[in-house]
Amino acid sequence: MIQLGIRLHDTAEQEIGKRLAQVKADGFSCVHIALAKMAGLPKETEALTPGYAMWLKNVFARAGVDAAVLGNYQNLAHPDEAELRKIKARYAAHLRFASLMGCAMVGTETGAPNAAYAYDKEANHSDRALEILIKNLSDVVRDAERFGVILAIEPVYKHIVYDPKRARQVLDAVASPNLQIIFDPVNLLDPDNLDRRDEVIESAIELLGPDIAMIHLKDYVMEDGKMKAVGCGLGEMDYTRILKFAKERKPYIHATLENTKPDNAAFCRDHILNIYNNL
Repeated sequence: MIQLGIRLHDTAEQEIGKRLAQVKADGFSCVHIALAKMAGLPKETEALTPGYAMWLKNVFARAGVDAAVLGNYQNLAHPDEAELRKIKARYAAHLRFASLMGCAMVGTETGAPNAAYAYDKEANHSDRALEILIKNLSDVVRDAERFGVILAIEPVYKHIVYDPKRARQVLDAVASPNLQIIFDPVNLLDPDNLDRRDEVIESAIELLGPDIAMIHLKDYVMEDGKMKAVGCGLGEMDYTRILKFAKERKPYIHATLENTKPDNAAFCRDHILNIYNNL
């Protein structure tokens, strides 16, 4: 059975214990937590102490909810060396924190070779950008190995790791069991490749399937020629192949809904579970 969850910052804002209790009451078993997006929780690197981690671990345990992934979406291809050192230190702190709070995975995207973390197709999709990412990612993965935590990268079309083939290159170059994949099918899509949607998704499953540690689920609609992310069942996405893969090859995998709102999360949950249960 898939373990369906939600991004904690997409739920109604309240004290975290009550927030997690509501998550449980709403039928979710896990959450994606990003400290930077959680009002009322410490988020600075120096605040990520063992005491804070153990306090958070107990809050999750009381609610009976898994912390599926600790999000830390920093730019590992930042061109400024001083800033890059701070970014790597923040990854190390998150990996240490995750190990202490009972969260097996720190999740990240793969950045851009500019300080603004901006989409520049030629630069982001270049071989040089990939070289920079692999070098810096390798350093962070060594920390993941030391702390016994998975670092999971999320391929995104507008970032450096923009397709399944490129993600496979990264996995093979770093060559660590502590580097795995968060599979967000919509993030692999763009107006540039939307006509090949099924092919892109099938390629991801074929090339990355053994290394997929978590699934993110959202939908999309087209507005003025651009893709806009929305909650599952509110757009044009077909989840059949993705959920079939999860059911057949990834029993009990964590899968978190994205881009939900408190008033549509139950609908999005039921939409995914109805497809999954009828496969």
